[in-house]
Amino acid sequence: MNSRDVDLVIVAHAVRTRGLKGEVVAELLTDFPERFENVSRLIAIGPDGNRREVELEDFWFQKDRVVLKFKAIDTIESAHELIDHNFAVPETEAVPLPESHYYDWELEGCEVRTATQPLGKVKSVLRTGGVELLVVANADETRDYLLPLADSIVLEINPKEKYIVVDPPEGLLDL
Repeated sequence: MNSRDVDLVIVAHAVRTRGLKGEVVAELLTDFPERFENVSRLIAIGPDGNRREVELEDFWFQKDRVVLKFKAIDTIESAHELIDHNFAVPETEAVPLPESHYYDWELEGCEVRTATQPLGKVKSVLRTGGVELLVVANADETRDYLLPLADSIVLEINPKEKYIVVDPPEGLLDL
């Protein structure tokens, strides 16, 4: 696999080393931690954007984090080089979601429009503990709209074609 030519899904972020044998403690950035059971290779993405493939030797969970042990990373010094790296899998290996469920990265960048006018592009998905919100930047990025991801507002989501059709209640776009 040439990691430069594939779209990636980040699953963890290295925050510190652990022990003396080259282990790395990472924040979990996936809703599917069990995915590590079926992964033998990850793509390490450095803060500078450089990518390299690393072979997963072992992993285990420690509270809400994952400890990763990679082949050929056997010292604290070599593990330290991975701090602040993201670990990713190819998008094609993303855990399939049920119908009408989407990853944030599938929605980000989608054009958002009503039946009569374009609103802008999805910048991010905001999780508030209740209904998730689409953060939509208007065309010149001078304004953000917060649109609830509710069935009564979001009429159609087409991540393959990169668009979302909404029908916001009167006044929502004025907030």
